[in-house]
Amino acid sequence: MPTEREATILFHNTMRVTEGHWEGFRLAARRAVDFTERHTPQIMVDFFTDEANMLAHSFQLYADSASIRAHWRMSGAVINDVMDHCSVERLDVYGEPDAQVTRALEAFRVDVPVTVHPRLAGFTRFGGPSPDR
Repeated sequence: MPTEREATILFHNTMRVTEGHWEGFRLAARRAVDFTERHTPQIMVDFFTDEANMLAHSFQLYADSASIRAHWRMSGAVINDVMDHCSVERLDVYGEPDAQVTRALEAFRVDVPVTVHPRLAGFTRFGGPSPDR
């Protein structure tokens, strides 16, 4: 049975922002992050922008596959609001989602490149002291 640390899964979503939609995208992304922080189980969510290349990047860290499924169930409206302003270029998944999440990703792969990268080793340290203290 994997430990919680071994089961973490990181999504990196690369999005192409539609010309003329940067402001709408920024507002929708901020609303999505606010909703997610208040209501869904992700450990971490961060959005980054690359306006010169019309790209945005979203990183979401999940404790496990059950957290991914819960997020999907709860967040449809806010995800759709963000998607009104962009298209997904690719999705990189770091970790090993269970069979149910993997099947959903396979369906998504029909329209978008999805790559799953199995974990080799690692740890997560949030809010702990820095090693030099």
